[in-house]
Amino acid sequence: LMERKTHVRIDRKEVMLAKLSKSCSCTPKKLKNFVMDFLPVLRWLPKYQCKEYIWGDVMSGLVIGIILVPQAIAYSLLAGLKPIYSLYTSFFANIIYFLMGTSRHVSVGIFSLISLMVGQVVDRELLLAGFDLSDDAPPALGDGSLHNDSQSNTTAFNLTIAGMNAECGKECYAIGIATALTFVAGVYQVLMGIFRLGFVSMYLSESVLDGFATGASLTILTAQVKYLIGIKIPRSQGHGMLVITWINIFRNISEANLCDVITSAICIMVLVTAKELGDRYKHKLKFPFPTELVVIVVATLVSHYGKLNEVYASSVSGAIPTGFIPPKVPHFNLMLRVAVDALPLAIVSFVFTVSLSEMCAKKYAYTIRANQEMFAVGFCNIIPSFFHSFATSAALAKTLVKTSTGCQTQVSGVISAMVVLLVLLFLAPLFYSLQKCVLACIIIVSLRGALRKFRDVPARYHVNKVDTLVWVVTMFASALISTEIGLLVGIVFSMLCIIVRTQRPRTALLGQIPDTTFYEDDLEYENLSSIAKVKIFRFEAPLYYANRNYFLKSLYRLTNLDPNLEAARRKKYEKKEKQHRKKGDHSTANGLGIGETTLQLVPKQVNFQALVVDCSSISFLDTTGVNTLKEILKDYKDLNISVLLACCNPSVTDSLKRGGYFGNDFGSMQEMLFYSIHNAVQFAKDQK
Repeated sequence: LMERKTHVRIDRKEVMLAKLSKSCSCTPKKLKNFVMDFLPVLRWLPKYQCKEYIWGDVMSGLVIGIILVPQAIAYSLLAGLKPIYSLYTSFFANIIYFLMGTSRHVSVGIFSLISLMVGQVVDRELLLAGFDLSDDAPPALGDGSLHNDSQSNTTAFNLTIAGMNAECGKECYAIGIATALTFVAGVYQVLMGIFRLGFVSMYLSESVLDGFATGASLTILTAQVKYLIGIKIPRSQGHGMLVITWINIFRNISEANLCDVITSAICIMVLVTAKELGDRYKHKLKFPFPTELVVIVVATLVSHYGKLNEVYASSVSGAIPTGFIPPKVPHFNLMLRVAVDALPLAIVSFVFTVSLSEMCAKKYAYTIRANQEMFAVGFCNIIPSFFHSFATSAALAKTLVKTSTGCQTQVSGVISAMVVLLVLLFLAPLFYSLQKCVLACIIIVSLRGALRKFRDVPARYHVNKVDTLVWVVTMFASALISTEIGLLVGIVFSMLCIIVRTQRPRTALLGQIPDTTFYEDDLEYENLSSIAKVKIFRFEAPLYYANRNYFLKSLYRLTNLDPNLEAARRKKYEKKEKQHRKKGDHSTANGLGIGETTLQLVPKQVNFQALVVDCSSISFLDTTGVNTLKEILKDYKDLNISVLLACCNPSVTDSLKRGGYFGNDFGSMQEMLFYSIHNAVQFAKDQK
């Protein structure tokens, strides 16, 4: 046996006290490092290479800013809020991530999935508060109202809801819910950063995230259909929203607005064609053509001068005011109402941001700090929530555009924020006549990437059937139940798949590769040599309480011998033999002589004298696993069959020692444990 190293025993209490003392101490150098780590911009901005970086940052910033404006206005439909709040969100998120983010290329701002999750909570709370969810409900007065010049045609609600003892209308209450939800999600993210809980993202596999994104995309698409065809149906809430919405759509299809249908068809055709051409010739284009902005400008001009709202009753965006609303602290009582909803929002926002940041860092050969990313996205939610903004995350499409247009640093984010600021201060009222069906078209076309995942299902199935099943279950749960439940179902189901795979892993009997010292699965490879009097059994999973029975059943099935049944059979024959001897009969119950009985007691199928267990795939043993190995050691020993273990890792060996597998003095360990299968086989051959 190889000699194990002696590890110095560490006093964990002293280590914890030393770390605590170090973390609590405050020196000028430590304070400086803390500030520099908390605001990474202080490290990289003084080293900014202006001549090399500025052109790419300015170009990518302008392009992203131009894309942000129409997307922000469009995604306000998903969040159930006015467009001005989406613009606020895009502005503040870019500024804060510029200060705190560690990724150079990721684009943080408004994101369709996050907007959908916010919108579902907002709609639910509005419904519970007694508001009409119809998009054409009159605007409200109150401290959230921006329509100071619309004194006529307004309805005020005197509410005492969740502690809001003020005259607050639908819009005021909606943004109150959104900011409270955003603030709590940000607090969760900061707390996860403080307690270093970023490992939570590991439980969101690629299949779960893709399935969640695709299912949510189906929900987003369904929610936009009513705008595409210009019908007025109530917003569906709760589980099964997708099915209920489609039922309502088909019931009211006869009321479709012909103007909206024609406009939607033209816009989708233009957007899809431009996107496909852009994807095909992107290597020839220095930066992507801002199709969304062109469509919005043209559609707004046509709607304004064609008076589509007045003549054809086409639904339009309405007044978008300029400037900023004074900051306001989110309502604490509303936070309590949405505390549970904020948790999946916080996790999804963080996971998408970190995964995109890591993707960019790997592609462009630099590193990010996942924990700092947690803080960055957390404060991108906490601070803007005071300025009437809602939850944000990194967005894949804008990040890809950012990298393709020459982005070098987060200075491009500041440029994008300036473009949004220009719209906020001066240009927002120009979008008054913009049809909602045009915004719906922009949202639906932006879902192309997620919806294309359906084309990848055959290839995904070919690579891994279990991952495909996880994707399908998550997608259907997200679409047919709700996004939050779908995410939870996906996580739980993927974990169950892992458990099931360890409960019923692959098992095999091994044969020797001719003229080598290596052994492989006899059912998978041809021309393997069997070893006389030796069976080699492989179990490809940890051995623990959940798969103990499967381990034993597989071992007995493959070796064609259950030692317990054989022991019982022998006892039965021995008992009958004694009875016949007492009677003086020289033949046994089955008519054989006593000498023949001895042969009869050894079953014909026992054609081996040693069992070698290949432990190379057993990563750990729990108490049940150790007891199982002790059990088979004893049972086979009763049949004069030796059990030899091969290729155990140090943790498995330690578990066996602590469990008393080798006895008290470990004296027989050299005859029970081997570092290779071949050594165990050679030892078995040498045994009598």
